[in-house]
Amino acid sequence: MAPDRDRRDDGRGPVRTCIGCRSRASASELLRVVAADGIADPDPRHRKPGRGAWVHPDPDCLTRAERRSAFPRALRVPGPLDTGALRALLDPDSVVTPTGHDRRDDRRVRTRKQVDPHEPAVKPSR
Repeated sequence: MAPDRDRRDDGRGPVRTCIGCRSRASASELLRVVAADGIADPDPRHRKPGRGAWVHPDPDCLTRAERRSAFPRALRVPGPLDTGALRALLDPDSVVTPTGHDRRDDRRVRTRKQVDPHEPAVKPSR
């Protein structure tokens, strides 16, 4: 019987490769990511369907994987993937929340063009 290549000898479970740093680690030490509608969706419970990629739960590994365009290649999807949800999970101090607040200094971040409330929305035609 052939040895199981996905199992470590110390019994810690399957071994996977981080797509950021390319080092091998136990699957329990890595975060699984799946592609869903153009988004790199984190799968911490390892239950979501589809092809998965593995990355250390470290912002540096995520940055390396993004720089190398490793997510689309590993997940075999065309085009880039949005890694915003993954970045929010791994590095919560560096993201802008959906309400437009920067968590680092709790200031409002301008996300849209400033509009004068006294100016008509549509300019009259001649």
